[in-house]
Amino acid sequence: MNPSANNRIAFIGGGNMARSIIGGLISSGWHAKNIFASDPSKVQRDLLAQQFSIAIYENNEKCVSQADIVVLSVKPQVLKQAVESIRAALVEHNPLIISIAAGIRASDIMQWIGQEAPFVRAMPNTPALVNCGVAGLLANAHASSAHKQAAAQVMQAVGAVIWVDNESDMDTVTGISGSGPAYFFKLMEIMITAAESHGLSRAAARTLVLQTALGAAKLAADSAHSPAELRRQVTSPGGTTEAALLTMEQHGIDEAITLGVNAAIEKSAELAKTLGAM
Repeated sequence: MNPSANNRIAFIGGGNMARSIIGGLISSGWHAKNIFASDPSKVQRDLLAQQFSIAIYENNEKCVSQADIVVLSVKPQVLKQAVESIRAALVEHNPLIISIAAGIRASDIMQWIGQEAPFVRAMPNTPALVNCGVAGLLANAHASSAHKQAAAQVMQAVGAVIWVDNESDMDTVTGISGSGPAYFFKLMEIMITAAESHGLSRAAARTLVLQTALGAAKLAADSAHSPAELRRQVTSPGGTTEAALLTMEQHGIDEAITLGVNAAIEKSAELAKTLGAM
């Protein structure tokens, strides 16, 4: 397999994440004629057809039979059923399989297929919906370097990618970046409420908080300094920032966030066992 926009790619499931990736692929030069999608919902199929002018199928097996790459983009609870519906086509054509279903381990999907296959598990996050996502990727032993390049090319259509070495790392990815947007949304929510309580309008508070978050993220991304160093640079001794951070630390912000992330990682591992047994 050569990583190329000439590869034919099939999406099993046409929800928000699949639509984002399809849009990103087309924007990055992937040929619409080489993209296929299937979904049991006529509403979803019509939306995909109208938005992208790609080939749409109700039947999963027909969608997969012509693909070099198959993206499993259904909810984890129905992934086993979806895989079983295309098992014969996967065995016959042996495409690269990419799963973006949260929590389902490679070994479970291989068991559902009934044999080993080139496979990459991906954990994207919701900012992929605005092409600012990040995905953790894990390849099995049957995925060649070309397979890995092709998988990275697909996921880079909606953001950055990192590679990890084992399934437990994917639980960490889930706890950090998969659930991570919600942590930042919570901080934004708290700051907006605080600004309103001191007399600012909701519109003004929202603009201040969101632009501050956006600017801080861009500054950290573009800087050679670590976030810790950037924090030190903006924290003048005896100033307002120092007063805020000291108060937050006294109330356990470090411990609260660490415990929260750990809880998400542990929950990811727990769900993987439950979902894989379904």
